[in-house]
Amino acid sequence: MLATLVGCNYGGTRYELRGCINDVLAMRDTLVARFGFAPTDITVLTDDGPSSGGVVLPTGANIKRALADMVSRAAPGDVLFFHYSGHGTLVPRRHGHGHGHGVDEAIVPCDFNLITDVDFREVVDRVPQGATFTMISDSCHSGGLIDQEKEQIGPSVADDINSRSVRGRFLPYGAVVGHLSATSGVDASHHVAEHLLALFGDDASAKFHGHHQQEEQRFHDDGGVLLSGCQTDETSADVPAGEDGNGKACGAFSSAVQAVLAAAQPEAAVAVSNREVVIQARKVLAEKGFQQHPCLYCSDANADAPFLCQPLHQGN
Repeated sequence: MLATLVGCNYGGTRYELRGCINDVLAMRDTLVARFGFAPTDITVLTDDGPSSGGVVLPTGANIKRALADMVSRAAPGDVLFFHYSGHGTLVPRRHGHGHGHGVDEAIVPCDFNLITDVDFREVVDRVPQGATFTMISDSCHSGGLIDQEKEQIGPSVADDINSRSVRGRFLPYGAVVGHLSATSGVDASHHVAEHLLALFGDDASAKFHGHHQQEEQRFHDDGGVLLSGCQTDETSADVPAGEDGNGKACGAFSSAVQAVLAAAQPEAAVAVSNREVVIQARKVLAEKGFQQHPCLYCSDANADAPFLCQPLHQGN
């Protein structure tokens, strides 16, 4: 069992969030105490330096390197886990490529070197046969972050609930381009790909390199499992400290997942499934007035497999 946990608070910038590092530290504790992960098999990348145990900054290149290292260590049957809390964004299609809605999903590392749905598809494609790669993304527009993974629980009509007034983990495309153009030397009117290639070269997303060809949409029957904090067209909330009884700032979805796992007692005979985690997280968020709808993308078999493919009860 191997895990990579990434939290980006973007401290000291106008894009600052509060709860992302807390999310991954809470998940680290859960992985060890609940699922039996060895602390030495958990890699933590946070943008506050070593104070949270994150020795390496969560730049785009470092996150991709950590994921590649994790996959390279995996053997058939292994459980791999990736948790990301931070900003997300939508990238408009370039040269006619992209999904039908004309945009593609991406996460925003601390250096703004976007990691896209195509990059996560490449990670999943390298996972050994019989192993699983489970990903939680508590970020805006995170639905569909593993390209061409089958939607099991997805877009729905918004519930008739009161929307909470909290900050979303969303960076508008224009803000991403504006931030990058300040150092790329490329005019802000150009597509974000031009900025990323100028600044990061080979470390830029595979989506933006000439060798990448957009495939026709087809679903993969593989070990990829995505639990997203919201739908592609929605935002995920960053909750300030003191709200909802939380002593610390957190992501609404990350907090909901923790609540679902806490409610599913370890001694239960039946482990909570990926599908059940998402369904119950939706209920928790709706009850608290959050207008975001977590989604599940994976194969039919993995939808009903236990979350992290582990029995919740760890025998003595």
